[in-house]
Amino acid sequence: MEWSTLGRPRNSCRGGIHPRNFRLTLLALCLFLVVVAGSLVFAGYARAKKHITLVVDGKEVTLETRVNTVGDLLETQGIRLGSWDRVEPDPSAPVTEGMRVVVRRAVPVTVTADGKTLKLLTAAPTVREALQEAEVVPGREDIVTPGPAEKIRPEMAIRVIRVRQVAREIMVPVPYSIRREPDPGLMRGQVKVVRAGRQGKEKQRWVLVYHDGREVKRVMEASQVVTPPVDRVVRVGTLQQVSRGGRDIRFSRVINMVATAYTYTGNNTAYGVPPRVGVAAVDPRVIPLGTRLYVEGYGYATALDVGSSIRGNRVDLFMENAAEARRWGVRRVNVYVLD
Repeated sequence: MEWSTLGRPRNSCRGGIHPRNFRLTLLALCLFLVVVAGSLVFAGYARAKKHITLVVDGKEVTLETRVNTVGDLLETQGIRLGSWDRVEPDPSAPVTEGMRVVVRRAVPVTVTADGKTLKLLTAAPTVREALQEAEVVPGREDIVTPGPAEKIRPEMAIRVIRVRQVAREIMVPVPYSIRREPDPGLMRGQVKVVRAGRQGKEKQRWVLVYHDGREVKRVMEASQVVTPPVDRVVRVGTLQQVSRGGRDIRFSRVINMVATAYTYTGNNTAYGVPPRVGVAAVDPRVIPLGTRLYVEGYGYATALDVGSSIRGNRVDLFMENAAEARRWGVRRVNVYVLD
């Protein structure tokens, strides 16, 4: 006799659950119980009292709370956040034991940079972060006032000064020196140029510092003499005695001057005495009044008068009459300033 294929499977259990399925069912039940227990534990923890620190605009308080999230905490404390206010941690973060929650209210500040002033509300803690919000990026050399680490205050004015340095090379003249050599063959006060001086050239490297496009400082970094200067050499007379009219004349200096002549004008001299032969009008800046002189071609004289046209190395000599003054005319003479 043949068995029908509709018979009971070879490995089946009569009227019961397969052992393997039973084990799987038991495992699933255990996992379910674990999840439920964990949820109950978590729920219990979440509802337990937690000690937290709440800081609002720098004012700090310690609280006990059973709320679940930072947002719930703010709501229970009646704290409403404006559009630009900040809270750390995020409102969705769970409240944990010992947590520190910081609320920063946005305050108005101004940021000036690149010729523009921006007004903004910010809850940034420092100037550095406020600049980041304003999308202002200071360069390495730029000046930020107040400093980047300064704490933000209401109505704070923040300024970024753009600093630019430009290197420049220039050529500048180097002045020559004057070398004086004594010459006993020349009278004291006389000077003879032996060699003309010549300026040199120096290459200089300067760094120009600009603040917001305006030059505020320049610093010379280096210099190099390209062409050295040539000294001017002059011979200076040391002779202090000459013979004139059979007499030795000692003098402190000699001045080559343009000499003219004048006669009576009806006025006293600037020295307060009537004019006479032997009176000379001078520029007091060159020859002080009261100085004794010897004028070549005229003789001894004293500086007692002045004149509006007598300026610099000029001397006006008094003559007895107009005819003598005309004969004198205008000439160059050596004037000896006597000791």
